[in-house]
Amino acid sequence: MALHSSAEMMIQLLTDAGMTFTADATPESRRAVMIAATTNPAFPKHPVHEVTDRTIPGPAGAIPVRVFRPSAAPGLPVILWFHGGGWVTGNLDTHDQLGRLLADHSGAVVVSVDYRLAPEAKFPAAADDCLAAYEWALEHADEVGGDATRIAIGGDSAGGNLAAVVALDARHRGLPQPKLQLLVYPVTDYEFDSAAMIDNAKGYFLEAEGMLWFWEHYARTAADYDDPRFSPLRASDLSGLAPAVVITAEFDPLRDQGEEYGKRLSNANVPTEVVRADGLIHGFFGMHAFMPPGRAAWDVSVAALRSSLGTA
Repeated sequence: MALHSSAEMMIQLLTDAGMTFTADATPESRRAVMIAATTNPAFPKHPVHEVTDRTIPGPAGAIPVRVFRPSAAPGLPVILWFHGGGWVTGNLDTHDQLGRLLADHSGAVVVSVDYRLAPEAKFPAAADDCLAAYEWALEHADEVGGDATRIAIGGDSAGGNLAAVVALDARHRGLPQPKLQLLVYPVTDYEFDSAAMIDNAKGYFLEAEGMLWFWEHYARTAADYDDPRFSPLRASDLSGLAPAVVITAEFDPLRDQGEEYGKRLSNANVPTEVVRADGLIHGFFGMHAFMPPGRAAWDVSVAALRSSLGTA
């Protein structure tokens, strides 16, 4: 399909906001631009019953989290959300609106995890923090009014990578699998050879050069690229993992590696649904009010969350 007009408009808005990649970008400059672009007071926050900030224990100290409650009811299911931003940018504020929307639409408590960022904390710091958050939820979900037997994990972009890694880590450690892994345009492999990476290398917001920048900031050495906790598509075995929904965008360099991960999950007998948003770009999830073609992927995701968590 052709690039949808709403995606064209979004690319222009992101360009005007300075969100497009430049070779001289620094982590500090990219963080500042992302925060400014995603916390514009002109956009009202989606109403939700309660939003609180707290910390949970982590391997290198306390991990900040933001808890979104859709109601005062006790024993609600829990969604652990790992934000995107290439492991370098993003925080609780940049993904506040998405946490609100997910809580309201799913009927679950959403716990957004502010894991350590690179390059100050390189791989596997982010993965370790997200695993620690999952272990905390399994033991302490009641502290946020949640039900530890009904936990889903999810994330967008780098956060989708981290959610996939948490599922793999949980299997390795003999922990219960989450009820669902929602992987939204996930980074699953260090690669530049797929058709999507070549065809969508430039001009569609997330660019191949930008992905290289993110990867190089996150990795300690090139050897990390082969580690399944860095590139989950390189895991030798994907069996026994939680059911998955994988969301991709047509004009996204990460499209093919996300869809390949979904295919490998299916081949490993993991119930998996892959949904491609035709005509759209990386970053569309939760923005269907502005990019209507993203509504179908949102609806599939919410339906899967509600079904797997028992709020349908």
